[in-house]
Amino acid sequence: MTKLYNKSSEKEKRRQLRQNITKAEKLLWDKVKDRQIENCKIRRQYSVDKFVIDFYSPELKLAIEIDGESHFENGAAEYDKERQAFLESAGITFIRFTNNDVSRSLSGVLESIAQKIRELRDNMNQVS
Repeated sequence: MTKLYNKSSEKEKRRQLRQNITKAEKLLWDKVKDRQIENCKIRRQYSVDKFVIDFYSPELKLAIEIDGESHFENGAAEYDKERQAFLESAGITFIRFTNNDVSRSLSGVLESIAQKIRELRDNMNQVS
């Protein structure tokens, strides 16, 4: 089986994205790193196949995307839809926010993420 997660071929892309983090991503990262939210390990710029996810919890297969200006350019919505469909087919749950969501209501974004983490954990506990 081919490796799907954090392929070495995507390493440079991940590195570049980490070095060029947006203000909104930095704000969020400062609040979710080091298990600060629901004691959940969240990684940034994690790749699945050829796609890089802004923030990802391997434990829960939860992708957190922060959509900046590039997500609203021509063709971007179609690309995002195809990308999300592929990632969801790998069992990954998505939640999306915009840069404005993070800048204007960081506490609301954090609560939404915490709620999704609790929901996913509850679902996992019901299955086991």
